[in-house]
Amino acid sequence: MKLLSNLFKKNNEAKKPIKTPSPSKPQLKNAEKIASRKGELGEYKIDIQLDQLPKEYKHLNDIQVINPGAKTGFSQIDHVVISPYAIFVIETKNYQGTVYGGKDRKAWSVNGKFKMMNPFIQNYGHIQALRNYIDEKYHPLFISMVSFTKRCTFKIDELDFRKIASDELLVYDIELFDYIRRKVSVLKIQHKEPLLSENDINKIYQAITEANITDQTIREEHVKFLKEGKSKAEEIVVKKVN
Repeated sequence: MKLLSNLFKKNNEAKKPIKTPSPSKPQLKNAEKIASRKGELGEYKIDIQLDQLPKEYKHLNDIQVINPGAKTGFSQIDHVVISPYAIFVIETKNYQGTVYGGKDRKAWSVNGKFKMMNPFIQNYGHIQALRNYIDEKYHPLFISMVSFTKRCTFKIDELDFRKIASDELLVYDIELFDYIRRKVSVLKIQHKEPLLSENDINKIYQAITEANITDQTIREEHVKFLKEGKSKAEEIVVKKVN
């Protein structure tokens, strides 16, 4: 009887389905890694272009400054280029697909599904934040640029964003250097002398550098608050300073 009981138990165990680990978590992690690599590659491509700008230009990358007007209390700025004729503030987007948007739209979308804040409204907030740290006489010199990867196609209501005469420029990442060069060429025609001297450029560069938050803990908290939708970031700065 015992032999038959053991045999019956083994047969039942053999019929039980084998549980396999869910692939969703590893797939999600892999997707995050791929997205991160693509983002890093996109930033690297932009850095290479900005490094080719004339020596009198100065540029800064990955700037974070206090911005009381932002939800988190901070503004995270991808790139700033200070030229003798303009200050370019560049917001980069690493998406793939068709980008739908317009000047008066609060939200843009990719492939009609994924929604994001109008990047020019977002970049306007970045520019306003930077204005807090530099002399008022430099405020009119800002040019807003939004860069998407070449893996995108633009379906935008207005074409002005692509016209070099505009102070809000929508570009592909591979066009960034060319658009900055062309914009400066137009400004050179409009103004006989540079609008910023070497001393001015250094002052602006120094002011933004000093305002930039490099503390990694604060930066990580900023990302955390963005995800959680909270706005207590300034409290972190106060705690750190004290």
